[in-house]
Amino acid sequence: MPSPEQPDTPALPAGLDLLWGRRDRGKRGPKPGLSPDAIIDAAVRIADAEGLEAVSMARVAKELGFTTMSLYRHVTGKDELLQLMYNASTAGAETITIEGDGWRERLRSWSLIQREVLDRHPWITRMPMASPPVAPNSMLFVERGLATMDDTGLDGNDKLRMLGLIASYTLSDARMANDAVRAAAAATAAGEAGEAAPMWTMEALLRELVDEPTYPRLYRIAWSGDAAVPPDEFAEFLFGLDRILDGIQAYIDQAAAEPRPE
Repeated sequence: MPSPEQPDTPALPAGLDLLWGRRDRGKRGPKPGLSPDAIIDAAVRIADAEGLEAVSMARVAKELGFTTMSLYRHVTGKDELLQLMYNASTAGAETITIEGDGWRERLRSWSLIQREVLDRHPWITRMPMASPPVAPNSMLFVERGLATMDDTGLDGNDKLRMLGLIASYTLSDARMANDAVRAAAAATAAGEAGEAAPMWTMEALLRELVDEPTYPRLYRIAWSGDAAVPPDEFAEFLFGLDRILDGIQAYIDQAAAEPRPE
């Protein structure tokens, strides 16, 4: 925390100042029974049940039985609320169990924990990501990820790059999986209303659209399996994750083989 001798230390962005204890909670006269934690919990419940688009200051206030203005005594606005929600989604990062005997098994376990969080809170995949998440729980989770690679010989920056690569892949894959679930739910709802459109698998679309002379490779792929049965999404995620881990192993091997300066 900045000392009185450091007056020029810039203030943290709104949200981070609250999460890192740089701002008094409820400094502007909070109402009894209302707190940042209660607001965050309500917002997460709404997002889990109805999606991120359902979260607003007014909706959270209604959920808690307070006026919207009451929330502003604790949270400056929706952008700050989103930061607080993201931090809450990774609560308990310091106590998670990361399994495995070597770096690869441990890093794979870390990645699966991240995917499980995204599947439990799919609204995270809809959040704006203009800057790296640096809330306390996020940093604890990153710290745990760095620890999985303690025996790799990689320096800290390379470890961060590997975590970023895996996190980006996991977030992207989880978002596509969540989009598919949302699309299926919308199709079901439309079917109940009597206006459902057929659900296409990728293979079925390829069979419908590509011809062998123009797209010979795609054509062979399209007709190599059962177009009515979509691939196992989670198995495909694991396949991609394992290929990334293969690449990290190759990078470690390459770094170990390079001559070190005297």
